[in-house]
Amino acid sequence: MSDNWVVENLQRSLNIWNDKLTEIWTLLTQSPTEFKGGRIWSLICNIHGALQAIGFALLVLFFVSGVIKTCGSFSEVKRPEQVIKLFVRFAIAKGVITYGMDLLMAIFTIVQGVINTTMSISGFSASSSITLPNSIIKAVESLGFLESIPLWAVSLIGSLVILVLSFIMILSVYGRFFKIYMYTAIAPIPLSTFAGEPTQNIGKSFIKSFSAVCLEGAIILLACIIYSSFAVSPPVVDASSGAVTQVWTYLGELIFNMLVLVGTIRMSDSVVKDMFGV
Repeated sequence: MSDNWVVENLQRSLNIWNDKLTEIWTLLTQSPTEFKGGRIWSLICNIHGALQAIGFALLVLFFVSGVIKTCGSFSEVKRPEQVIKLFVRFAIAKGVITYGMDLLMAIFTIVQGVINTTMSISGFSASSSITLPNSIIKAVESLGFLESIPLWAVSLIGSLVILVLSFIMILSVYGRFFKIYMYTAIAPIPLSTFAGEPTQNIGKSFIKSFSAVCLEGAIILLACIIYSSFAVSPPVVDASSGAVTQVWTYLGELIFNMLVLVGTIRMSDSVVKDMFGV
């Protein structure tokens, strides 16, 4: 690394950005059961198991409520076809609550297959690193103390923006994991609504919402792939211009691309929810 403070400050900020991008690629291919050594998943499983008892109690409540609302009279319940229909609904709802964890993990596994296939086809196994062009490093190092003062302000502003964007980006990806955990923990309660025909839409919406959260990873991956393609070809800098102009031009285009990536990641949940109609 250069001994020049401006170059060192900018490169340190770019290294943090590169590290966060690499961490995103790791998180997108990681299962919730393995995240943080599986400690969080164990806690979620305990909560899910405890809420299953409440889910079974609600199962009976929603089932009775559904029978009352859908059957005009008690004589309809006596019909064999109606009895079979109600029995099948009750059995399916009970099975969904009992094996709710397996159902949600099956959905997650399918989406992970989409993510892994997309990553394999794209040819990217890790994000492309961003480094300062040599022309900028030489131009900055050739300046004297007084001439480099304007670059301090430019580098400080640029570094601050890059740092903020990198942490916003990684927090958005971590937020996806938190949502997966919360959906999994609370699942027995919304899944119990499948027991009643009038309330089954709540369960359907829950499944669609969970699928949308899982599919956010695919949108984030696509955004990173597109960004990595831009990063392979860094912003063009005119080596004949002044050092301040070179740094300002380079940072301006670089930060614009970063803003597009972070904005896409932040909007990934809205994009997927629109696709699912949630």
